[in-house]
Amino acid sequence: MDLWFSECHTPDVKHSLRVTRHLYSCRSEYQQIDIFETPEFGRVLALDGNVMLTERDEFIYDEMITHIPMSVHKNVQDVLVIGAGDGGVVKELTRYDSVKRIDLVEMDDQVIEVCRTYLPENACRLDDSRVHIYFDNALRFIRRCKDEYDLIIVDSNDPFGPSEGYFTREFYGICYNALHEDGIMVNQQGSPFYKHDADAMQRSHKRIVNTFPISRVYQAHIPTYAAGYWLFGFASKKYHPIYDFDEAWWRSLHLSTKYYTTKLHVGSFYLPAYLERMLEEVEN
Repeated sequence: MDLWFSECHTPDVKHSLRVTRHLYSCRSEYQQIDIFETPEFGRVLALDGNVMLTERDEFIYDEMITHIPMSVHKNVQDVLVIGAGDGGVVKELTRYDSVKRIDLVEMDDQVIEVCRTYLPENACRLDDSRVHIYFDNALRFIRRCKDEYDLIIVDSNDPFGPSEGYFTREFYGICYNALHEDGIMVNQQGSPFYKHDADAMQRSHKRIVNTFPISRVYQAHIPTYAAGYWLFGFASKKYHPIYDFDEAWWRSLHLSTKYYTTKLHVGSFYLPAYLERMLEEVEN
């Protein structure tokens, strides 16, 4: 008998993966955590029935949310990562010698422990000496921070349920206050394809535009996410993601990547017409 895991993208659309083994299942204090073994995508982490990452395509998300801001700001030393308990973003950040401190704020300690056990390739840098893990509510944690970080990466779940607070005007305001005068915030903005997700993306973008002087949206293609099409937000007090991008400097670091390239960096900010119109609606 075939076992399939299905994630509902809309009431009329499901994305299904055939499962060879259900490796782990537990209800933590905050959410349902599952690890599946699949023939096509390797191991899969699902939270509350939603795919967070797969071994096959996690590199796309982690590289694009990390290397875009890191290649624009040349002197990132202090980083705050919200969510990302799987360790993938931390793994990418630790490749930069300039980074001196990575504060990882994860609400659910069981996510980290499960990923250490079942997704060790992702979690392999969580014990780096520069990484400090805090099991806390990110809103509470960041309210205490003023002028403290060069970069904030918001790697939260979608803006529904427990993560809804990470997409509010208040949250973006306290992120702004926690950044240095040339700081950058990046966040996942979901998919613009299905209406429910697109509405949430527009609300989030409007709030960021009203908080930061520079705000742009960029894209990546991630097969296991809704519609295979995903957006990120780039918000900055000073740096523009294209005009202040130094391609030669980033190339001089000799970092090997599987998805991100300097050409793709620029291209990812050139969006399809329907998406540009959606963004303009809320910007105006």
